Amino acid sequence: MTDEMMSLRTLLEKSSDAELLREMVGFAAQRLMELEVESLTGAAHGERSAERINHRNGYRDRVWETRAGAVELRIPKLRRSSYFPGFLEPRRMAEKALAAVIQEAYIQGVSTRSVDELVKAMGMTGISKSQVSRLCGEIDDKVAAFLNRPLEGEWPYLWLDATYVKVREQGRIVSVAVIVAVAVNGDGRREVLGISIGVSEAETFWTEFLRSLARRGLRGVKLVISDAHEGLKAAVAKVLHACWQRCRVHFMRNVLAYAGKQGRRVVAAFIGTAFVQDDAEAARTQWRQVADQLRPKVPKLAALMDDAETDVLAFMSFPKDHRLKIHSTNPLERLNGEIKRRTEVVGIFPNEAASGSSAPFSSSRMMNGPSSALAT
Repeated sequence: MTDEMMSLRTLLEKSSDAELLREMVGFAAQRLMELEVESLTGAAHGERSAERINHRNGYRDRVWETRAGAVELRIPKLRRSSYFPGFLEPRRMAEKALAAVIQEAYIQGVSTRSVDELVKAMGMTGISKSQVSRLCGEIDDKVAAFLNRPLEGEWPYLWLDATYVKVREQGRIVSVAVIVAVAVNGDGRREVLGISIGVSEAETFWTEFLRSLARRGLRGVKLVISDAHEGLKAAVAKVLHACWQRCRVHFMRNVLAYAGKQGRRVVAAFIGTAFVQDDAEAARTQWRQVADQLRPKVPKLAALMDDAETDVLAFMSFPKDHRLKIHSTNPLERLNGEIKRRTEVVGIFPNEAASGSSAPFSSSRMMNGPSSALAT
């Protein structure tokens, strides 16, 4: 098992999404046993076949203790000879291998070759690539269920951003947008709400994405944090009617482009004095003073500050303990980085559906508690 897969497994084990991971482990284990018994009997369950060499004889229940929790298994029985799944011994190594099978299916775009190699590494033989493909397809249904689950409670802070991956489309290689929504709920838990794939970040695309979140139960949004993409801004105003925070990091990059190489540090420090004020009114006052002092020498920079004042300082109206984490899309940028790091292994996805399967678990890190929910 590679260091990358071990790191991913560790990330998932630390997630509070243990219930979903436990269900996935149980589902994959059950399907692998069924497929292996199918090869041992020479026929599928309930199938009449002249090539049958053995028959099933019911099931026996067994609880599999894993670090994701107790998984209830139904181990198939045979009339002649006995069957015991090899991945149950030794348990520790088998659990890692089985978790790796599930993770590889998502992260690698459901690559049948990669999954087949991992299944063989578990000591299980006789499973064809078509069977592995069918298993991965069924797992995809569970990923879709996770991404379309009902959203309960209120979600005051919502981060939105997009990254791009390459996909084959009608014989051509094109870039498609993978948009991600992360939010913090009323209990202070941060989690991935949704992921969608589109040809661009057009307003219609963002609008439909936000409406899909609203249909699933997204409500109580007070602040949306994103970059200054016009289509995204219009969609937020149309669907959520929430306050919008322009990512401070993106804004500073735009500002410093007018400052010149020699003056960037000074200008950044000068503007930064507005961000350390105690309240919103003091921040706006300091912002205007900085803009007025910069106006004679850098009028374009000052004009940019005038236009962006309300949007860049929106976070100052929220609790002081939260401001450090809600002024930019940095938390989401890190998740996008994890998606990119894993999708680069694939290179070019065969279709949009495969690219969508790579993202959910690399992005679904949840943090519990009012303060840790906004922590990095």
